[in-house]
Amino acid sequence: MPGQQLRIVLVEDSVLLREGLVRLFDEAGYVTAGAFGDADDIVARVRTAEADVAILDVRLPPSFRDEGIKAALLLRAEVPELGILVLSQYVEGVYARELLAAGDGGVGYLLKDRVTSLDEFTDAVRRVHERGTVLDPLVVQGLLASRPNPLTALTPRERDVLELMAEGRSNASIAARLFIGVGAVEKNVSAIFAKLGLEESATEHRRVLAVIAYLQRD
Repeated sequence: MPGQQLRIVLVEDSVLLREGLVRLFDEAGYVTAGAFGDADDIVARVRTAEADVAILDVRLPPSFRDEGIKAALLLRAEVPELGILVLSQYVEGVYARELLAAGDGGVGYLLKDRVTSLDEFTDAVRRVHERGTVLDPLVVQGLLASRPNPLTALTPRERDVLELMAEGRSNASIAARLFIGVGAVEKNVSAIFAKLGLEESATEHRRVLAVIAYLQRD
């Protein structure tokens, strides 16, 4: 958003997409502190750029397999305060689970072909910077389909709320999607936390931990 001056490092091998995103960030009031076609020396690049958010394609040179996601995981370990948004052509469940494993937010996984709104994309960048979790609904569905649902104690409404939480939505956004009041969403969220045994903590992001429990618990 204008005035925030978020500093972004972009790693995307497609020149056309990379240049298009740079222009988009400029229009949104963000600063592109670095735009690269590969993830070489990514930690040094991010630190030199003093970046707030790194945006990376999953598949980068030289093998176009998993260089981008490996770079994202390295950044999570080496620069934990950095927001990370991964772009992919496909739902790659293993990678998404690894990115979420830290449980403290500041991460997103979006599918390139489903990014249809520029405003939503720039908003996703902002939410990741603010330690939110942003997941494409198809990514959430793919993760859920790959594992049995262990949370049998949740009601259907609580599962609906938790799935929307997994997309990184606020309580107000969830209320609008489900056509219920914000107070009802808050009650459902509290019930989810209680059923998952997530006690209130000053250091842990319970919304993200709830999503992790939903997607990863055996």
